[in-house]
Amino acid sequence: MTVRCDRTPAWQALQQHADKVGRGFDLRQAFAADAGRFASFSQEAPHVFADLSKNLIDQRTQELLLDLAQQCGLQARRDAMFAGEHINSTEDRAVMHTLLRAQGAVPPGSRSGVAGELAKVHETLDAMLEYAETIRADHTITDVVNIGIGGSDLGPQMVVLALAEFVAPGKRFHFVSNVDGHELAGVLKGLAPEHTLFLVASKTFTTAETMANARSARRWFEQSGGKDVARHFAALTTNVAAAREFGIETTFGFWDWVGGRYSLWSAIGLPIALAIGSDGFRKLLAGAHAMDEHFRTAPLAKNLPVRLGLLDVWYRNFLGFTSRCIAPYHSALRRLPAYLQQLEMESNGKRVDLQGAALPFGTSPVLWGEPGTNGQHAYFQMLHQGTDVVPLEFLAVRDADHDLSGHHPALLANALAQAQALMQGRADAGGHRDFPGNRPSTFFVLERLTPESLGAFIAMYEHRVFTSGALWGLNSFDQWGVELGKVLAKDLEPRLSSGDVTGLDASTAGLLARLKQG
Repeated sequence: MTVRCDRTPAWQALQQHADKVGRGFDLRQAFAADAGRFASFSQEAPHVFADLSKNLIDQRTQELLLDLAQQCGLQARRDAMFAGEHINSTEDRAVMHTLLRAQGAVPPGSRSGVAGELAKVHETLDAMLEYAETIRADHTITDVVNIGIGGSDLGPQMVVLALAEFVAPGKRFHFVSNVDGHELAGVLKGLAPEHTLFLVASKTFTTAETMANARSARRWFEQSGGKDVARHFAALTTNVAAAREFGIETTFGFWDWVGGRYSLWSAIGLPIALAIGSDGFRKLLAGAHAMDEHFRTAPLAKNLPVRLGLLDVWYRNFLGFTSRCIAPYHSALRRLPAYLQQLEMESNGKRVDLQGAALPFGTSPVLWGEPGTNGQHAYFQMLHQGTDVVPLEFLAVRDADHDLSGHHPALLANALAQAQALMQGRADAGGHRDFPGNRPSTFFVLERLTPESLGAFIAMYEHRVFTSGALWGLNSFDQWGVELGKVLAKDLEPRLSSGDVTGLDASTAGLLARLKQG
């Protein structure tokens, strides 16, 4: 039985603690008073080290947050997810993306049928990876174009860019998601049809933006002299009939218990497998599985995703911080902030609880960010001296994958210095040059950016989002908020040609007249 967070005794205790200690907490004083603070508030997890010591928390805060997790029934909800229960209540579905990276037996306590699902997962995985190796060995295919949107684009694109050091030579990867034709046209300019493989990623094979781009890609392919659509197009879909009607014979499916933002581990990850190979893809899954097991079995007090999710609740609901910044200090992780935006804001950007009741407290923060050191010359001014306190998350990689002298120490020094400056501040320069300090940050360290470490980091974030969503009483696995705009767009599109503004509000009618085609 789960209980919404604001209906627990721990919630009231946290409010009192925030009033008494939390809002006046000073990191500099905390470090001066406790020589062991770094050790107490840092943690090793599979492939990830996290330093939480520069956050506005003390031992009592952590104890109360753990009480909150216990009283909300976090463990029961976590176990229900791993067991394959239908915790996605609004769609009456299980949530089993962790099964996609399960290495062997199903978790203890799994409901009937989960073992059968795991067998299907491995059957599909094996077939997908066999196809990937065939394409990797085909030197006539030099370019792979992934056509998708949302989870069918953000995850695969982020991972392929992040693992560039592991990508097979002789293959280039392109990602098209925007219905804006400028994106697809820009990609097609540099391609030859006989050397290109298109992947159409849509579970239903009906996603409007994806299918518009897929049809245009096929038209370009045929008009440019391309032969054999079946060889140069593959589909990641469950709608095999629609794909075949399109001319595609090679398809790889997935299941309704795979949400889009959790789908890179499924057939949607085919571009990843094409890029880093079957062995690399299995290592990505293994890293994620190691973090799954940590989340499933570690005590809450030493459970990194749980500690992070609890920190998010503390900041959002008790200290009033409404956004969080992500700063990966590795250029290959440049799409990580965008990926995490969907993961967290689509999952927990909800205003009603599981029963449909309006919530009296805030939920998902706004996520944003840019790789360091670029961000230092863009928005860090506000982080250091602005009027709003924005918790910042650094992600540093200890070992570089290049041999350019001096670059990596300079990069790491910048990451360390920014975290230090945010905490310490400076009050002796006067006026415009003063920094208030006491600005919180979390510092993640990966030894090296590999398929294993990236898989573990992504899974850690997934479970972090699950934790905060469970405490807030949300269904973190639906996304009804993306539907209304799509419905209205279908009505408006023909009006751009006809000019018909009947029934529209004055603003939409006026803008439509401005944008009318022809």
